[in-house]
Amino acid sequence: MSRLPRLFVPGLPQLVTQRGNNRAHIFHDDADETRYLECLREGLRETGVRLHAYVLMPDHVHLLLSAGEEASTGALMQQLGRRYVRWFNDRHRRTGTLWEGRYRSTVVEPQQYLLACYAYIELNPVRAGLVADPAFYGGSSCRHHLGLDADPYLTDHPMFWALGNTPFDRQAAYRRQLDAGLGSTALEAIRFAAHRGWLLGEDARLPRESQGNRRLRPLPKGRPVGMHRVKAVPRKTAVKTTS
Repeated sequence: MSRLPRLFVPGLPQLVTQRGNNRAHIFHDDADETRYLECLREGLRETGVRLHAYVLMPDHVHLLLSAGEEASTGALMQQLGRRYVRWFNDRHRRTGTLWEGRYRSTVVEPQQYLLACYAYIELNPVRAGLVADPAFYGGSSCRHHLGLDADPYLTDHPMFWALGNTPFDRQAAYRRQLDAGLGSTALEAIRFAAHRGWLLGEDARLPRESQGNRRLRPLPKGRPVGMHRVKAVPRKTAVKTTS
């Protein structure tokens, strides 16, 4: 069976995940993280893709992006991978692939899941037991969103701006959201969509004119509508007769 193309809906953000091959570390120290972010920022400038949130974990990355064209995200990830892998291999005296296959991505319906994806990404180090407070993790966009640092390469989504009228209001509201955490339902929904590449959110919330490049959800299991099970007719058993 042929592989479906990655889902893309014009105007909607994408949650992108890329893992190290065989879950190997892709960052060994601060120098690796710094170089990855430099490569990411170079790619953002060249492709016009907007970055809303990110986290660099030892063996994977999550990026929340918005792209104007379907090919832009792919171009960004290709440039990022080529530049960083070459640098990483040279620095650590290794050869071969760094990534576990191609990156995964899913389209995010903003009203329902955009801010949940911000929190999902930036709470990743807490779920992994690396820090108790996401604000103490340097390899993510969390400190920017809490007003502790300023990252000029981040472009906050309108849903984040809607948290408050001033930066202080937005930062305080987002701090409360991080403190509340993600419920199990939202967490599992994000994980399911991120792993399989289906729409994260409800189709009905999308503008009617939005058209994805493929179907938004998997086909329902079972027989197609209109097909009915045909009841088997038992075969008659021959009856022996005597004359």
